[in-house]
Amino acid sequence: MDIIVVSKERGRTWRFHLHPRNVLGWLPLATLVALICVLCGTIGYMARGDGEVLPSGLVAAWAKEATAQREEISQTRVSAGENARALARRIAELQAHVLRLDAAGQRLTQIAGLDKGEFNFNAPPPVGGPEELVPGQEPVLGDVLTSLDSFEKQLTDRERQMRVLEDLLLASRLQQKVRPSGWPIADGWISSTFGTRTDPFTGRYANHYGIDFAARNGSDVLSVATGIVTDAGERSGYGILVEINHGNGYVTRYGHNQKALVRVGDKVNKGQRIALMGSTGRSTGPHVHFEVLFNGALVNPEQYIQASH
Repeated sequence: MDIIVVSKERGRTWRFHLHPRNVLGWLPLATLVALICVLCGTIGYMARGDGEVLPSGLVAAWAKEATAQREEISQTRVSAGENARALARRIAELQAHVLRLDAAGQRLTQIAGLDKGEFNFNAPPPVGGPEELVPGQEPVLGDVLTSLDSFEKQLTDRERQMRVLEDLLLASRLQQKVRPSGWPIADGWISSTFGTRTDPFTGRYANHYGIDFAARNGSDVLSVATGIVTDAGERSGYGILVEINHGNGYVTRYGHNQKALVRVGDKVNKGQRIALMGSTGRSTGPHVHFEVLFNGALVNPEQYIQASH
């Protein structure tokens, strides 16, 4: 058998004479080449999978990992949102505590009569000075929440202490208002003291259970403490009397008035006008007979009239 190969470009021909013995010699080589081609094609096809560029197992693994990461990101977003809302609630609670403390501080400043410029609760406290950052100490959310818990407890304790202090100051201020102190007249002089004296009507020694304050007729008689009027009228020996109960066992009396300016049941404040000075009852001239009773017993008013000086 002859095989003729013709080249159109060069215009040449080649003739190959195939003898049966030559064909049998090339057959093993041709078979081996064909097997290699088939094997390579099979391996390539298997490597490609179902027509994909990458193996299906690898693609599935990547897809699973991507899904897991998306779920983790979603959970992180939800957790971050919850933490942000919880943090906002805690901050709102702390702001409420601070507002109550500011209000309590302002009340205490007013009650105690402190300088507003020295204790200004509407401005942050003045602080300063050089600072150096601590390396490796960046705060994290857990540390912030723990600090907020501790700060909230401190605010609650401070608020409770401020309330107690406010109650104490109010009680102290009330005690100062209801405890007799000062003179029952604005201007004048002491004409007779507490104790034994010569009675101006009999000339004998007698006990005088008050202090007499003299001034011009019609002068104002003042209450020496806050209280409730329990008597306002004529009483034997006192003339026109005004009696005031101040609580805590204290009662004061103002005798020989020309006219009472208050009635029984009236609330009077310290320094309020309660009567006009006169000389009614057992009296030798315009003055106010001032008495102090403590737990029902007459006591020397001297310590009370000097308490404001």
